[in-house]
Amino acid sequence: MATLRSKTFRERLHRGYAQSMEVKRLVAEENTPFQRATIFDSVANGRVLVLDDIVQITTRDESAYAEMLTHLPLLEHGKGERIMIVGGGDLSIADEALKHRNVKEVVLVDIDGRVVELCRQHFGAINQKAFRDRRLKIEVADAFEYLGRAEAKSRFDLIVADRPDPVGPGKALFGDNFYSRVARALRKGGYASFQTGVPFYQPWEIADALKELEPHFPQFGLYLTVVPSYVGGFMALSWAGTGKPLGTPAGIKAAARRFAAAKLQTDYYNPEIHAAAFAMPEWIKRLIPKNRRR
Repeated sequence: MATLRSKTFRERLHRGYAQSMEVKRLVAEENTPFQRATIFDSVANGRVLVLDDIVQITTRDESAYAEMLTHLPLLEHGKGERIMIVGGGDLSIADEALKHRNVKEVVLVDIDGRVVELCRQHFGAINQKAFRDRRLKIEVADAFEYLGRAEAKSRFDLIVADRPDPVGPGKALFGDNFYSRVARALRKGGYASFQTGVPFYQPWEIADALKELEPHFPQFGLYLTVVPSYVGGFMALSWAGTGKPLGTPAGIKAAARRFAAAKLQTDYYNPEIHAAAFAMPEWIKRLIPKNRRR
């Protein structure tokens, strides 16, 4: 990455806008079989993983992403035992899922085994416990293909899609065929959660996601988080399920009880944030199709 030679990383993900980070030290940089992987220590955001010039995770704010994709649906479910993670090679989401004592199995399916290995070597501060946990199973495979296997049918209580933006190989993790496979792999009463872009710069992703989820799930919707490294303010997380809807007063109250009983250690998630995540600014409400607004 040429910009690192000047000790500055610059990301141009959104048209007309860029963010830059001052680099303290280049940790690793190589071409994997699928993408360009770069890891560096930054002045303001801790250690950073970049794939194909797009920021994937920083150690300073990963909790706002990983915890909200994981704890919110798991705590409302209450009995989740088997979790699948689509992508997630940095293992931050796996680490959060494994904090739940009732979880018996976490299956992480990432197409790029080299990224998993690089993160094992260089992101131990957030994934060391996960790698040591016997409940974790890592499959180096195409997650779309894995979801179509017989062994995946009706297997999981939660599927977390830690997918990239819909470009290149990541395109397979969006759209009708992908969501039908996710629905097939969920157990009765299960949930799936997905990153759905930054509405300020990617407003179309909300409507697209809800339209594509509707044919496959009886319940689906959105909630919000804020991850400073994913520029644009709010990040939309979509969810879908085969049982009760997420975000009801009863579901939020039950999640708060379970959070207290589990004594989970978190940096971003708490019951107040859980409840607030379902509150939408008016401009985001207008991005939601009228028939799906509460």
